[in-house]
Amino acid sequence: MNVSLYIAKRYLFSKSSNNAINIMTLIAASGIVIASAALFIVLSGFAGLKDFSLQFTSYVDPDLKLLPAKGKSFQFTEQDSLELSTIEGVALFSEIIEEHVILEFDNKRKLATLKGVDEHYTQVTHMDSMVAYGFWFEKGTDQVVCGWGISSSLSLGVLDYAKQLKIYVPKPGTGQITSVKGAFNSINAVNTGVFQINEDLDNTYVYSNLETAKFLLNYNDNQVSSIEVKLHPNANEAQIRQVLNDTFGDRFIIKNRTELNDSLNKMLNSENLFVYLVFTLVIAIALFNVIGSLIMMILDKKESLHTLFNLGTPTNAIKRIFFLQGSLMTVLAGITGIVIGFILVVLQQQFSLVMITPSLPYPVVIQPINFVVVFVTVGLLGVVASKIASRRISKALVRQTGN
Repeated sequence: MNVSLYIAKRYLFSKSSNNAINIMTLIAASGIVIASAALFIVLSGFAGLKDFSLQFTSYVDPDLKLLPAKGKSFQFTEQDSLELSTIEGVALFSEIIEEHVILEFDNKRKLATLKGVDEHYTQVTHMDSMVAYGFWFEKGTDQVVCGWGISSSLSLGVLDYAKQLKIYVPKPGTGQITSVKGAFNSINAVNTGVFQINEDLDNTYVYSNLETAKFLLNYNDNQVSSIEVKLHPNANEAQIRQVLNDTFGDRFIIKNRTELNDSLNKMLNSENLFVYLVFTLVIAIALFNVIGSLIMMILDKKESLHTLFNLGTPTNAIKRIFFLQGSLMTVLAGITGIVIGFILVVLQQQFSLVMITPSLPYPVVIQPINFVVVFVTVGLLGVVASKIASRRISKALVRQTGN
């Protein structure tokens, strides 16, 4: 094994008398370097895009959300509130009501989702910090805050008292709708702010006081749609979830921030996997050059191989020489590519070399797992390519050389 490794290193780092083989080896190594660097950069880029896409969830989604196990609402009594507030690790919680509504402004109508929140909501989340124009609504009023998409669709401004926003909700159990007045609960509201997060939320949500939502939906004092919970920074989420299950039984479905954005996470993970597979295919294609380079090296070294064979070197040991040579080439080229990719990612972080918009650099994140993924991918494919090339050597090949 030591002899095979020694000869493999000599063949790898010494020039061949045949210049074509040197060029072929350089091309093969360069292809692996470029492909490895590209894979590392792309994985870092997708990690950055994932963090960028999910960063807003920390502003609008709670640490935990309690949803009704049955139906659209549930009774949350003072006793329930007391029990929840005494659970260790729970910092704050907010009562929420969500329902689909019809918005009307200046003879324009749009379907939306009304989210009624209590006074603790802006402490549980940081939704008020996402208001781009205007300000968050005041407690005890019929003021609302809508998304940028809704504002654009309805031509709805901020603090427009000349034209008030109407919010309609169908009354439960009214049967066939014959008139708007008889079939809907409605209020006149004033929009005090416009938030901007992402296209989906901007086109969907209108925020109001909890009392406004209760009035529109005919909910009683203790009736809510969900409870959003903020945890202490060092709280054990799994332990708190278990305590919640023990305290409230099967009344609630408990979801954390990741589960609340399950579709987005699945989409981002699927895209990441797809890009990884595409670039793995690129590396596999680049490794065909390694196979070709090793085969050419085998043919060029036929006389030396015959000498080794005559000196008593087994055929398997000769195969191992070129197997190790190809493996060393791919591993060293892969490491070089990772280093180059790492340097370029750091430069992007420090100097914003690539911009999405004039003010927004392309996000990249360096994750330790990406070093491992690239190294293992290149290493495994390099071993396979080297194994394929080394199998070209046989007893017949080394024997007929001396004839």
